[in-house]
Amino acid sequence: MMNPDKLRLTPPDPSSYTPRQQEVHNRILATPRGRVVGPLALWLNRPELADAATALGTYLRYENSLGPKLGELAIITTARCWDAEFEWFAHKPLALQAGLDPAVAEAIRTRQTPDFADPEEEAVYRFTHEAFTSPRKQVSDATYAMALDTLGQDRLVDLVALIGYYSFVSVTLNNFNVLPEDASKMELQD
Repeated sequence: MMNPDKLRLTPPDPSSYTPRQQEVHNRILATPRGRVVGPLALWLNRPELADAATALGTYLRYENSLGPKLGELAIITTARCWDAEFEWFAHKPLALQAGLDPAVAEAIRTRQTPDFADPEEEAVYRFTHEAFTSPRKQVSDATYAMALDTLGQDRLVDLVALIGYYSFVSVTLNNFNVLPEDASKMELQD
């Protein structure tokens, strides 16, 4: 799924894994992901990092209190804010599958403010977008209060952690030049 000709860093070759790399590889396969791709494959160059990131990522993606639709909305909003093509490519279909309106995804892709019928979706989008685009990289008191009131404390904590983790993913993908293998799948070029 990655274009190996453009990568700045390649994943380690499974045939030459160290015992620790093999152990972490197997642990990743045992998660709901069921495969080692994208940043996880690259992080296996540092198996301790891959192991720690897998544990956090598994919670944030599959066990967070936001649920699939709101979680994927936060992920694709983060992907767009970072212009992370591979992250967008991997998560836009998951967001749509989870029930996100395609018009919302398209508005995010084209850097427009989506129209939301669901106040929880609007809270997730506004908080995530403002966290990355405000001059101080911090949401306003009004946005914070709206998100807290709409989502509650537990889901807001998970949202902040989720967008932080997917920022880490985006920085990895962008700086090691991880792109969809098929250039026609790239949607974020302006």
